[in-house]
This record gives sequence, structure tokens and C-alpha cells, in this order.
Amino acid sequence: MKLCDLRPAPGSKNLPVRKGRGHGSGNGKTAGRGHKGQNARAGGGVRPGFEGGQMPLYRRIPKRGFNNKRFATVYSEVNVSALNIFDDGTVVTPELLKEKGLVKKVVDGVAILGNGELEKKLIVKAHKFTKSASQKIEAAGGKVEVV
Repeated sequence: MKLCDLRPAPGSKNLPVRKGRGHGSGNGKTAGRGHKGQNARAGGGVRPGFEGGQMPLYRRIPKRGFNNKRFATVYSEVNVSALNIFDDGTVVTPELLKEKGLVKKVVDGVAILGNGELEKKLIVKAHKFTKSASQKIEAAGGKVEVV
């Protein structure tokens, strides 16, 4: 291969199509939107799944069976490494975690996960702990209390 044989990758040097820049461009006047109608208007168009007023597919097909997801318990999760922002001897509660911004909201409870390392001696009160999280908290000299 010689230097004069080098070419850019096919399709990499094409300029983008500029719509509505005169009929000589092949995409002028209505700019590919056709004449009038809902989709020709600014902000026009229909939502996804809309079938022109016909009963849409997602409402036509039967909803069967039971899904337990809506009743599932959702925990706000905090890693052990995030607890290093507290001072030694602090009693860490779900309310304190929310106040410090580590948790957006306490949904059904707070779960402490064992990701990272903990250098502080803390008393941690939460609804759930992973095995590794409770081991790391106790290894640092702290205490684990399930609320």
C-alpha cells in the first residue's frame, strides 16, 4: 500500500443533508414533510402507539396473569464506602443518610451494601445489611443494628 492509495472510510466524508434549502437541493420547499396535514405542522405528529383513533394494540390484547412487582419491597441502597463521611462514633440512621444526601428517599427501608472499605467506627442502624457489609462495619470496630 502506498500513501497515495489511502482513502477515508466510505461514507465518512458525506456532509449532512440540509433540509429546506431550495428545490435545487432535492429537499426544499416542504422539506420532506409533504403538503399540510398533522405531520407537516410544527410540533405535529402523534404519540408512539397511536393508531389514528383505532383501539391501539396495547389496549386490544388481553392482560393476563399476576405480577408481584408492584408489591415488592424497594430498598434505598448505600455502599459501606459512602459511610466514611461520618465521624467516629456516629449513630448512622436512615434519617441521617437522607439528610446527608446519601439516600434520595427512604422507600421501604435502607440496605447497606458491602462495596468498598470502611475506616470509621460507626453504629449503623438500617433495615437490611449484606453479610460483607456487616463484616466490614464490625471489623472497623462498629456495630450493626437492624431497625
